[in-house]
Amino acid sequence: MSSNGFELPLRLLLAFRMLIDELHAELARQGHPDIRPMYGFVMQAIGPDGTTAVELGRALGVTKQAAGKTVDNLERIGYAERATDPRDSRRKLVRLTPRGMDALDRSARIFDTLRARWAAELGEDRLQALESDLRRMTPDNPWRLDIPGWFGAL
Repeated sequence: MSSNGFELPLRLLLAFRMLIDELHAELARQGHPDIRPMYGFVMQAIGPDGTTAVELGRALGVTKQAAGKTVDNLERIGYAERATDPRDSRRKLVRLTPRGMDALDRSARIFDTLRARWAAELGEDRLQALESDLRRMTPDNPWRLDIPGWFGAL
């Protein structure tokens, strides 16, 4: 069976989209209905220790203003907060709230469940081979959080 070259990126994107859609449906069932897919990248970039708007924009590949607007949205729905940096009172940190940390923790567990579902459908050996092949064909660091900027999404 021969495939056109364009099918590979489309199938990879469709698989990503399916997993993210299933994640967000389950997050909504677990009490996080306001989280949009792009917020996951932002919350990962904020991390457990917090960050500044400038650093956040750099990590996401967007302007400080675009990052700030997204932080405004996360603040409004209770997932992030701004606070003075205890090490430098001139700097403002963006931190995840306990609700934001809960969403990230739940996301990790949901992704484990989704992976287990794929393993049950495809077989663990085939899924491990797929993951191994993808590791071989992609850069070592899978934590590329600049996808929002690359897509022009923020």
